[in-house]
Amino acid sequence: RLMSLLERFSPLVEPLSVDEAFLDVSGQDRLGGEPTAIARRLKAAIRDELSLTASVGISYCKFLAKLASDLEKPDGLTQIGTDDVERILAPLPVSRIWGVGPKAASRLADYGIRTIAQLRAAGVEFLQRRFGAEGEHWWNLARGIDPRPVQTEHDAKSIGQEQTFDADLDDPDAVREALLGQCEQVGHRLRRAGVRAGRVMVKIRYGDFETITRSATLNDPAEETRRIWETARGLFDAWAATSFRPVRLIGVTAADLDRGQRQMTLFDEAGRDKSLKVDRAMDAIKDRFGKRAIRRGGA
Repeated sequence: RLMSLLERFSPLVEPLSVDEAFLDVSGQDRLGGEPTAIARRLKAAIRDELSLTASVGISYCKFLAKLASDLEKPDGLTQIGTDDVERILAPLPVSRIWGVGPKAASRLADYGIRTIAQLRAAGVEFLQRRFGAEGEHWWNLARGIDPRPVQTEHDAKSIGQEQTFDADLDDPDAVREALLGQCEQVGHRLRRAGVRAGRVMVKIRYGDFETITRSATLNDPAEETRRIWETARGLFDAWAATSFRPVRLIGVTAADLDRGQRQMTLFDEAGRDKSLKVDRAMDAIKDRFGKRAIRRGGA
């Protein structure tokens, strides 16, 4: 219900999770007024129709809009313009930068970098040497540079979900549990976008930032959470059986998205229809009551 409501305010909606999304309202001055006016109407609609509060952030790029929305939760409206970037970002801890988790923040602190101002002052060359491409990305975000466009899931080339843990997880079952939750979210987003995955990828990152990926191509594209989960779990289990190390980040991505009509044989039609009925019933509950209202067991 939330995503349907958001799409009334802009055709360009990029879900970040089941209860968070980016909207591109540029060029809508003649239709809906200034962004702040649109944001106020959006908050009122969410309150009146869903009985929920909403924190809205407004800015010229995705990173700053997300940051603005986080500054005054749970019912705020914050705008960050180009003239506000240095003033607002400079005193904030580096953990406010998208992608800087506790482990990365600790490593930055080892170099005396604790605030965004200090990260900017460190320079891109230093950050690249110590943290690779991620360091350069952090430096750009610290300067308010984030060129990524708002991309609807129908037009996306992939749909993914990942989670960075506060500490390295050394229990494979705990990592599987997180992976299951991500597969549920990815499946939900696939169905909402009306697309199916031709390939499933699992991303694993260790505490030292070494990252590996594993992928599998599906015999025919899938939108059912069960098939996404079974494929992702198989990839994870094959890796864990011989190479398990404590995990700092786990993620799953549905790629090679197919927008054509689903092809099924008589032998698999009944089973898939049953899985989809379960998925759509769970989707409806989550859309109404939130993503934590119901979930699968069996990780």
